[in-house]
Amino acid sequence: MTDIQLKKLKDNLWHSADMLRASAHLAANKYGQPILGLIFLRYADILFKQHKAEIAEEYQRKIGTRSEKTMKEISIEKCGFYLPECAYFDFINNAPDDAEKATLVKKAMEEIEKENPSMAGVLPKEVYGQLVPEEEPELLSKIIRIFKDIPEDISIDLFGEIYEYFLGNFALQEGKDGGTFYTPATVVRYMVEVLKPEIGNKLFLDPACGSGGMFVQAARYMHRHNATAEDMMKFMCYGVEKEPDTVKLAKMNLLLNNVRGDVREANSFYADPHNAVGRFDYVMANPPFNVDEVVYDKVKDDPRFNEYGIPKNKSKTAKKDSDKKETVPNANYLWISYFATALNEKGRAGLVMANSASDAGNSEYDIRKKMIEAGIIMQMVTLPSNMFSSVTLPATLWFFDNAKKGTDKKDEILFVDARNVFTQVDRAHRKFSEEQIKNLAIITRLYEGDTAAFAELVAEYKAKLAEAPETSDDKDVMTKSYWQANIDWLLERFPDGVYRDVVGLCKVAKLDGEDGIVDQDYSLNPGRYVGVVIEDDGMTADEFKAEMLSLNTELAKLNDEAHRLEAKITDNLKGLFE
Repeated sequence: MTDIQLKKLKDNLWHSADMLRASAHLAANKYGQPILGLIFLRYADILFKQHKAEIAEEYQRKIGTRSEKTMKEISIEKCGFYLPECAYFDFINNAPDDAEKATLVKKAMEEIEKENPSMAGVLPKEVYGQLVPEEEPELLSKIIRIFKDIPEDISIDLFGEIYEYFLGNFALQEGKDGGTFYTPATVVRYMVEVLKPEIGNKLFLDPACGSGGMFVQAARYMHRHNATAEDMMKFMCYGVEKEPDTVKLAKMNLLLNNVRGDVREANSFYADPHNAVGRFDYVMANPPFNVDEVVYDKVKDDPRFNEYGIPKNKSKTAKKDSDKKETVPNANYLWISYFATALNEKGRAGLVMANSASDAGNSEYDIRKKMIEAGIIMQMVTLPSNMFSSVTLPATLWFFDNAKKGTDKKDEILFVDARNVFTQVDRAHRKFSEEQIKNLAIITRLYEGDTAAFAELVAEYKAKLAEAPETSDDKDVMTKSYWQANIDWLLERFPDGVYRDVVGLCKVAKLDGEDGIVDQDYSLNPGRYVGVVIEDDGMTADEFKAEMLSLNTELAKLNDEAHRLEAKITDNLKGLFE
């Protein structure tokens, strides 16, 4: 399936959501659940069909032998689950277009969960009765037929993309609330490109995992770098999410993307279901910003939070606690400390954080200073505004690398200001294009000394330039000018193919020295270090001076004229009242 065909399929499927929003008896923030559940049903049906002949052949071959297995056992080996006949999509689709359709869908999901204990409680079984309103009892049937249009020879990997497409659209529809379960995929892609998760026995933590997008993008990165099915079995994801419905979204997301995971419902401030301290190879998250009601006594002795210190600026009381317990004034640095302490000796982390945390004062300042001096902070990136549905202001990405402590880079940090690197989606939303992700990530590669990656990227763009048309009416087809612009962006900033500081884009700041991190009072705000580009107008110093004198003379004349007009207006007004 081509990219254009996939886009058309996604758009057609999204039409089903529009039908629901218009006709179903569901709250605005609830209609995503049944759609995502139907995506899973169709996924399970197609995957099972693609393996059905193989399953039947092995079953027949082993009958009466010492290795005899049931159909269910073989199915779980081949597909990861067993699909009962009542859950076949054709069985549901071919049933009458009436209220019983909802019963059939519910029954299918109940039987899937019964036959596959790992899926227990994941599927949205109870909601489908609301999709057969009295005034339009065939509504659910219409939606099911739309999903029947997904071709049965589709690559299973594409189901993950379809699921993510729906998650992203639902998040946009819900605005700020959507940000609680979904981090824009292009931001996560960039984070993963910086972290470069390696293939092997790796443990991955997201303590505010939402719908599991961090795990999925990490897995896709590994696939792009030739990870085998056996390799992916060694990659284990551990998530924590406090909203029960979002836990279900995450579990379905992992199932659809064939990612091994253990997602628990819990509040990460007060529970540590995965024994996080010093355990993980990778940690990624987009946690909620500026939480101010975390009870101090519940976290003060928790090793996840107190290695670098716990924020304790002013005495505050929890708004809803009758006993007026003291609370942490702002939990941003609880998250930051959690990420740092969860890493093993060579672990890496990336998190999204409010810009204000980069310069926070009082006890947050002390925590930040300790972390900087420990040498754990690898990179700081300021994102463009309007990248998230939950916040319009720019956010900052923090990257940690525990292995950096023992290297010659211990006392330096790479700062990147990406505020001017974005693609406008609509009036209110921005994203990174595929090439913008690669261009920003190559800065990290060059900083790490990987000049070959830079050469390969330039070569990739040149190959696409050679094949691209001069013009196109299709906005999804990139022209020669697009590829040339990306080549120019790279070569103008890094003409020798090695890392260098670029004003307005990136800067390696040392701990000590003039304009170093100590001089900047331990700020982690990239804008303090990177600087601002002043456009070269091509004038010499003497020409600039002459231009300024000329403009000053012109300004003086305009001021004189303004004074004359002011006097004339005053005289005219006086004449009116004499």
